[in-house]
Amino acid sequence: MSVKSDTGLVSSAVHTLGGPSIASLEDREKRAKWDDRFWGRSRLGVDFALLVLAAVIADLWSPHITTFAERVLWPALFGAIVLYMSYARGAYRRRLKLDSLDDLVSTGWVLAVATTMVVTARVLFDASPENAASETVRLGLIAAALVACGRVAVNLLQVQTRRHGKALVPTLIVGAGHIGRTTAKRLLDQPELGLEPVGFLDKEPREAKKGARRLPVLGASWDLDRIASEYGIGQVIVTFSTAPSDVLLRLVNRCEELGIAVALVPRLFEKTTRHLTVEHLGGVPLITSRRSDPRGWQFAVKYALDRLIAFVLIVLLLPILAFCALAVLLTMGRPILFRQPRVGLDGHQFDMLKFRSMTGSPSHSGEADADWFARQLEEDSEDEEQQEASREQRITLLGKFLRATWIDELPQLFNVLKGDMSLVGPRPERTSYVHHFEQRIYRYGDRHRVKAGITGWAQVHGLRGKTSLADRVEWDNYYIENASLWLDLKILGMTVRSAFRPSAHRDY
Repeated sequence: MSVKSDTGLVSSAVHTLGGPSIASLEDREKRAKWDDRFWGRSRLGVDFALLVLAAVIADLWSPHITTFAERVLWPALFGAIVLYMSYARGAYRRRLKLDSLDDLVSTGWVLAVATTMVVTARVLFDASPENAASETVRLGLIAAALVACGRVAVNLLQVQTRRHGKALVPTLIVGAGHIGRTTAKRLLDQPELGLEPVGFLDKEPREAKKGARRLPVLGASWDLDRIASEYGIGQVIVTFSTAPSDVLLRLVNRCEELGIAVALVPRLFEKTTRHLTVEHLGGVPLITSRRSDPRGWQFAVKYALDRLIAFVLIVLLLPILAFCALAVLLTMGRPILFRQPRVGLDGHQFDMLKFRSMTGSPSHSGEADADWFARQLEEDSEDEEQQEASREQRITLLGKFLRATWIDELPQLFNVLKGDMSLVGPRPERTSYVHHFEQRIYRYGDRHRVKAGITGWAQVHGLRGKTSLADRVEWDNYYIENASLWLDLKILGMTVRSAFRPSAHRDY
């Protein structure tokens, strides 16, 4: 294929996806590189300004600060430690995911270490260390509040900038197979990640699935220099292809020579958790991936806490539960609760509870999802629109409110108290569907290693209701293998935030 035909193909494809023309890609590469420097320096500048402001506020607040060392030198040492540790932890480098919750934890950890170091130094070297601890802790708390707010604000601003298509980095994906196309799809669906895939590099690409958003195959490994120059490539993601390892290694080396950032999707990525240990036998790395153990003590503690928290929440929310029960009784009659057999830990079947939100007989058609089920199995459902219209007509005004606010899910606290469910975990599926999904959906059965949850990692990422079950399974298994107290707290926080962002996609 000639350079001219390649250019026309990419131009057409990028226009189809609503992106820029080929003529603008070089300018976008320059803007993207400038944008990386801008945001990194902005984060550094905001942190510096807020640390100075924290020192001024602490100075005005405390009547004991009188000497030059207390007013300038110790706050300066504190700020220098915070900035250095933040830099060492990558706070000022370009990141794919801008996660404010993780940033808050990282900020708290850095400020706590800096506070401890300065208190220790003042006790050892300050001429008058009587108020060293209280003054430094006060400075640390003020700085923590200001720096945390500043980082969240910068994150939100950068995310909005990316979502508007500004300064996205043109990205080349090596490998046009299933993983490569999945990577491209997710980057296209999430512009806030800052990467814009423009095409694939693959000598023997696989055919894209019917209906998938298509990106062009721009060439093979020997075309890297030309493609990088023509399309302003700033990021290369190496997925899976038929290319030999030595070819991929040369390609990565060439990217490094050209100053192009490279990311790798590892083999057996399903078993690659956030907790990795790398050891070397000569030049051969041994990567040990530590996963959480669903049979270990951590999950035993988690399930005990689930029941305790569920009991406390039921007591606190009892007036809301009673009011909703009365409202359902008056608008729809009995039964007040919808009970549906679902599958949880180790294939155990239980009745999951919800407040009713639809008229009709719950036992026959209360929450059927035949059209969604057919799509997961790649079967045809001839009357999907009719079924959807019928369901929408049977949802009452009260039911719409309960679903929009997630209040209809609150009775599942009783499932948690009983031990059938957890607060956080994979959403349980209908018993009539599970057997089919286990036969057809990759790693579906692995979800049953833990208790089902009221909310989960997949749900807080928008995978609810009539969305891809394969994607949901992937997110669920990620949660299981990376489970921790912090991840559970993070999911619960994201769930509360989602309750104020009603979505049409509900887990029926």
